[in-house]
Amino acid sequence: MSAGGGTRAIIAALSANLGIAVTKFVAFVLTGSSSMLAEAIHSVADSGNQALLLIGGRRASRKATPEHPFGYGRERYIYAFIVSIILFSVGGLFALYEAWHKWQDPHGFDSWQWVPIAVLIVAIALESYSLRTAVKESNPIRAKASWVAFVRRAKAPELPVVLLEDIGALLGLVFALFGVSMTLATHNGKWDAAGTAMIGLLLVAIAIVLAIETKSLLLGEGASPENVQAIERALVSGPGIERIIHMKTLHLGPEELLVAAKIAVTPNETAEDLARAINAAEARIREAVPIARVIYLEPDIFSNRAAKAGDGAAAETAEGITTH
Repeated sequence: MSAGGGTRAIIAALSANLGIAVTKFVAFVLTGSSSMLAEAIHSVADSGNQALLLIGGRRASRKATPEHPFGYGRERYIYAFIVSIILFSVGGLFALYEAWHKWQDPHGFDSWQWVPIAVLIVAIALESYSLRTAVKESNPIRAKASWVAFVRRAKAPELPVVLLEDIGALLGLVFALFGVSMTLATHNGKWDAAGTAMIGLLLVAIAIVLAIETKSLLLGEGASPENVQAIERALVSGPGIERIIHMKTLHLGPEELLVAAKIAVTPNETAEDLARAINAAEARIREAVPIARVIYLEPDIFSNRAAKAGDGAAAETAEGITTH
């Protein structure tokens, strides 16, 4: 996992959600509140999601095999994508269905009227602690980026997922508290249904955001602009390499970066000098960007033809090849 912080945030969220889920189910049984049922299912879904993130982190740490020579780092992205599906279906769609059902048959709370309010207040306190932990562990990684930029650009999916889930959980609890309070005040169960519908729409929206961002990671994202600049500086800062003709990067996992570059080398170098220059360049890249673990450097003599070659799906790297 990206850091102990990611694991700590997941465990904090999992612990909070398990306890909250039990109390919400008890409150639903005692009162029949659809908001409480939607929130209980939401907490169960979140607990399952956090367990999936932990499983994904463990499976991603497996060593590379001949069948998967670049390792299993992207399993973390796969499990994060599954989380978005669960949040959409189990959390969001169920809440919307329950809201529709309650709207058709609205009823107030005949007994244990204080239970939902008490449970929701306690749940808000626990979720606030979980969110505080996620924020605290995210800040060193986020640095000066905004929270929106952090969620969109983070290569490790766990902290953004936990952050969005915790924010969704807190807002959902506020919506549930609104629906329950209005139902108690007016004795009209449609307020409870409205609160449930708001929870459902919120969870669907969060699930869509997670799916979009995780899909981008699954497709394969390049290094951050800061890391790209650091790699470029490291490549050309030593002898034997005149310039970068073109370069591509790809995240094989949150902490594993592939770097492939065609570099212009000094003409008339011997094979020994060329190998020494390439090895030194690889060492400089790894020192500048430690997550650059897989590096492929292709030497060439710079020309316009060489600059165009290899920049697409079909690579023609020899300078003497005529392109059409």
